[in-house]
Amino acid sequence: MENSFTLVTIFGLLFTLGNVGPQAEAARAFFVFGDSLVDNGNNNYLATTARADAYPYGIDYPTHRATGRFSNGLNIPDLISEQIGSEPTLPYLSPQLNGQRLLIGANFASAGIGILNDTGVQFVNIIRIGEQLQYFRQYQQRVSALIGPEQTQRLVNEALVLMTLGGNDFVNNYYLVPFSARSRQFALPDYVVYIISEYRKILLRLYELGARRVLVTGTGPLGCVPAELAQRSRAGECAVELQRASALFNPQLAEMLSGLNAELGSDVFVAVACCGQGPYNGIGLCTIASNLCSNRDIYAFWDPFHPSERANRLIVQQIVTGSTKYMHPMNLSTIMELDSRV
Repeated sequence: MENSFTLVTIFGLLFTLGNVGPQAEAARAFFVFGDSLVDNGNNNYLATTARADAYPYGIDYPTHRATGRFSNGLNIPDLISEQIGSEPTLPYLSPQLNGQRLLIGANFASAGIGILNDTGVQFVNIIRIGEQLQYFRQYQQRVSALIGPEQTQRLVNEALVLMTLGGNDFVNNYYLVPFSARSRQFALPDYVVYIISEYRKILLRLYELGARRVLVTGTGPLGCVPAELAQRSRAGECAVELQRASALFNPQLAEMLSGLNAELGSDVFVAVACCGQGPYNGIGLCTIASNLCSNRDIYAFWDPFHPSERANRLIVQQIVTGSTKYMHPMNLSTIMELDSRV
């Protein structure tokens, strides 16, 4: 199987990240790493404020209960699992992830984390990306005891991987407070160069652990999310500095991924508010006191930071069938077609 890292750039969390038909082959394993955009419940098992385990989160989920997903319903990994013909992955910390369920894959993501270890320090107990990768290694040891090392390596090599990082390194680090430690250390352009270099190390470690098909998402329009509009906007305009951060980060991420693919000799990496309080429903996470929209399907955002299920569906549509404007060097449907020939 040809290797591939794909960049998915999420412009606006809505129109960046593209439906694969029914799969004749057995569903491949799926692994998820990253932050709250893709966390499906790991933080439920941690003593942290970065949790989505209470109403109204999950109000449109099949069970109508909060699951730990930062959404009114399904999130991006759930919808990708649908597209590849697989069951949704379980959180790695879930006690239900054992036996044959391990072969479906696992979700290692944790809300609040970033590329840097000092991102999200206010959330205290979260699974930083280095620890997520350690858990991935531990996962492989568990699966190896189940099906043997050779089959485990094949399962991992043939798996689809989703990596979503970067946004928190701006909103929950560099711009978290005026004169933050990182903003005093780096001018914004230099900070972006720094976090891109750190991200490169993370992706190389993921490759060393066996990942060969990796979707890497860019950031959305950070200055336009409801949380930033509520704090920084006077008349609904997007926050200029955060928009500048996205504009610097995404092209450099794409360039870094292209360089990694060239270095590795194959396309491993593929480059990819409706509830709240206060102005723009942009203050705080969703709680029982929030202003809950009756028709969540017409909103791009569910809470101050996270897309609604409807927006997630549009994002995944781009992941699957999007043009090279959004998916480089190929979209997920192309990946699936290529791999089916092997």
